[in-house]
This record gives sequence, structure tokens and C-alpha cells, in this order.
Amino acid sequence: MSWVYIIDIIGTLVFAISGVLTAIRHKFDLVGSIIIGLVTAVGGGSLRDMLIGETPVGWMSDLNYLYTILLAVILSYLFKIQIMKLPKSMFLFDTLGLGMFTILGVQKTLGVGLSVPIALLMGAVSAVFGGVIRDVLTNEIPLIFRKEVYASACIIGGLVFVGLETISLYSNLNMILSMLVVTLLRYQSVKRGWSLHI
Repeated sequence: MSWVYIIDIIGTLVFAISGVLTAIRHKFDLVGSIIIGLVTAVGGGSLRDMLIGETPVGWMSDLNYLYTILLAVILSYLFKIQIMKLPKSMFLFDTLGLGMFTILGVQKTLGVGLSVPIALLMGAVSAVFGGVIRDVLTNEIPLIFRKEVYASACIIGGLVFVGLETISLYSNLNMILSMLVVTLLRYQSVKRGWSLHI
């Protein structure tokens, strides 16, 4: 089991929890929560895989992703009171998933031989479009359309990853550092009120 695979599973778990928490907050039933958890966790990666010609999409070829999403549903319901008490718990899970899926998306796109600009776009697609689908289905304005630093954090983190890959042979370390850039940039932008609003 590779380190990248483990990160992908963890990213799937945290994004699925983010989706299920949103469904719980909107008082969806169990089936609705599973659907929202599923699309949040794998929606962006599925769109990316279809766009770069990698089919069937990743989660359809590996049942561990579905098991991970079901685990997220169970954890979210068992510990929903404790999780909801955490300050900005939704934000926490969304931000962690954003950092992980951005870099995994960039890496996978580069791995199929596509250019850096396309890889940066696919990294952003991987990270944000699950959340876009979640927000549309729960009747919220997607974060990508608001003034917050969101997709731009993905692009910056992707650029950092591409830059590190050209000067460093430690690919795993490059991934971790780049994921941290996305996560910290998103966190700091919300904490300090940074925005791209003109």
C-alpha cells in the first residue's frame, strides 16, 4: 500500500465527513447523507478522471473508497454531537481535503503526460468540485463562487508542488509541503479575512 494511496483514502474520509455533516445540518435522511458524502468525496476526482481520459474513474475500481465513505457516514452519525461542537468542524474537514486532493490531482494529471497548466486546473477540479456538487445539492452558493480564497489556494499549492518537483528528488516530502501550503493558505485566508473581492 503506497503512501499516496493512504493520503487519497484519508482525503476521501475527510471530504466524506464534510459532506455528511452538511447533510446532517440540513436534516437530510440517512440515504441523503450517504449520497452527499459520496459526491463530496469522489465528485471532483471523478470529473478529473473523466476529463483526462482515466476511466473507469478511480473509486469504481477500488471498493476501499466506498468502504471509506460508509465509515465516514458511521463516524459522522456516531460522533455528530462531538464533531458539531468542534469550532468550525465543517471548515476543518473541508480544508484538509482541499490540500490533499489538490496535490493528488496535480500529480495524477502530470503522470498521464499532460502539461503543467492543465495539471494545475485538474488539481483545482479534484479539490473543489466535490464541494461544488455538495453545495448545489444542499441549496448553498458554492464556495468557489464566493469571494473567499479557495480555488486560488489550490493553484498556488499546485505551483509549489511543480516547483519542488523540479528541484527536489523527495517526492513524498514535496507532496506534504505542498498540501500544507494549500491547507495553511486556506486557513489563514479565512482567519485573516483575505479575499479576491474587487
